[in-house]
Amino acid sequence: MGSLKLPRMEKAEYDRLIEEEHICRIAFRGESHPHIAPFLYTFDKRHMYFISTRYGRKIRYFGQDPRVSVEVERYSPDLSSFCFVTLRGSLALVEDADQARAVRQSFVDLIRHKEISPAIMVALGLRPDQPPEALFEADDILIWRLVRVVEIIALKNG
Repeated sequence: MGSLKLPRMEKAEYDRLIEEEHICRIAFRGESHPHIAPFLYTFDKRHMYFISTRYGRKIRYFGQDPRVSVEVERYSPDLSSFCFVTLRGSLALVEDADQARAVRQSFVDLIRHKEISPAIMVALGLRPDQPPEALFEADDILIWRLVRVVEIIALKNG
């Protein structure tokens, strides 16, 4: 008996998954092993944007090699339904001030719209009592965009 393969998702399906979720995992090329970290992201129907602090291993690994794998998933608690998309590409810093401000606004909107806990602010190097708009003034925040995607693997369980 042969193995069953998971069906692939169509582009519209994985775009919808990326649009509806807001947490991903990014795998960086580490020193001896890959380094995987969770990230908050937004999606403008064309690009994924990520927000992070300016410190931590991810910064060192990004400086050594910007190539990453980004994974977004959704599953039911009993795993009766699940799907995921993995995108292999590179991260690029968003350095244009106007674009960075627009992306920061998308993160403020995401936090408000999804009613994300104020605890997320700690992951971004801010105090949990600060409003999401504090992201506009935070100097220790980086905005990255996924670019040069070379492969997309999107699977579901049916």
